[in-house]
Amino acid sequence: MKRQLLVPVCLLAALGLGAGTASAAGDPQWAESGTAYTDTLGGGQGLAARADGSLLYRGMTDIPLDLRIKGWNHVGDPDIARGHVFDAYQGPDTATSKMFAVTTPAGKRYEYVHQLNPGEKLNNSFATVSPDGQWLVSGEWGDQRRLQVFPAPLLNPATPPTGGDLKEAWQISLDKPVRDIQGCDFVTDTRLVCASNDASGTLFPEIRPLLQVDLPRKVDGQPMTGVVKSLFALPQRSVCTGTFETEGVDYDVNSGTLRAQMIPPGVCAVATAVYAYKQGT
Repeated sequence: MKRQLLVPVCLLAALGLGAGTASAAGDPQWAESGTAYTDTLGGGQGLAARADGSLLYRGMTDIPLDLRIKGWNHVGDPDIARGHVFDAYQGPDTATSKMFAVTTPAGKRYEYVHQLNPGEKLNNSFATVSPDGQWLVSGEWGDQRRLQVFPAPLLNPATPPTGGDLKEAWQISLDKPVRDIQGCDFVTDTRLVCASNDASGTLFPEIRPLLQVDLPRKVDGQPMTGVVKSLFALPQRSVCTGTFETEGVDYDVNSGTLRAQMIPPGVCAVATAVYAYKQGT
């Protein structure tokens, strides 16, 4: 269900449309095309575009009670593929597994649990499905040089049809480290965009950058290395001062719209900003 708020008074002065963004040489130029807001509790963890162009938002109030009872207390940035909704769940700090919930177009939900491998962090920040519907890509928190790849539940015949155990298939190694990735989405078969909450400026010049990951070929079930570059800093505009937080990212292939979320600081955090971009020619 789409959740949209009227813009709070504290955000009115933050409105403003960028004429464009800085982008790495030779890469698409993304021009900022609009700003919307969604309530943070009901939509501040991520978003995904449906086939009809409407948006699915995820927030902490979207976690079903039965999943909370099982210990799944955080939902990440979702994705939609073939009409199926993919949600990334994680548990408490003592968790030894993470979970992906898949909801079919008919509304039936199946749970796929991944037991953590040695050295794997419990974080489950996002889920994104490859354009062919066969592979699910996810990621951990902190400093990482990889993205995790699983067979896409339900859509890949290697997975059980009604939920169950989900083993990691392989990984996308990254040619340089990334930090605090909150969401990724496929733009093409061989390119992802990822929203980073890294405010250090030590890995990339930009603060809280939108990153691009180029793959040598489409995801095919074999290990590969992605080339990472920073495209531009995500906006941090608000009348409130303090720490911003990057959240989910989505690319709507039908409209060509890229969206990224930013939670403003202080009392302005009641509403999450959703920045939209269009690719220039």
